[in-house]
Amino acid sequence: QVQLVESGGGLVQAGDSLRLSCTASERTSTRSAMGWFRQAPGKEREFVAVISWNGVDKDYAESVWGRFTVSRDHALTVKLQMNSLKPEDTAMYYCAEGIRYLRGHFSSHMALTANWGQGTQVTVSS
Repeated sequence: QVQLVESGGGLVQAGDSLRLSCTASERTSTRSAMGWFRQAPGKEREFVAVISWNGVDKDYAESVWGRFTVSRDHALTVKLQMNSLKPEDTAMYYCAEGIRYLRGHFSSHMALTANWGQGTQVTVSS
């Protein structure tokens, strides 16, 4: 069972930046993509960003495009740099590994068999 540990969440003001990190205990496969999702109170979990197994291909939710950057400098780690944060970015952020994403646009079915972390809370005050 792959275990994922997220860190880096916190309470910030609108316009501030945060960087989330996630480390996996192992990979599901050599071509496993990793990504970030979030869930706000009363809402369903939604896609934020995904990065391919080799760090070359990425995709982002439209709501974070141009503000968030996903990176992967190691096979077992993924980071999410979040700039220009808005109150609507407030959510529990979850890391996922084992996403079946290779390139292009992300589709939700690619994460059906992913492994999930416990989440890290991001709160943005106005």
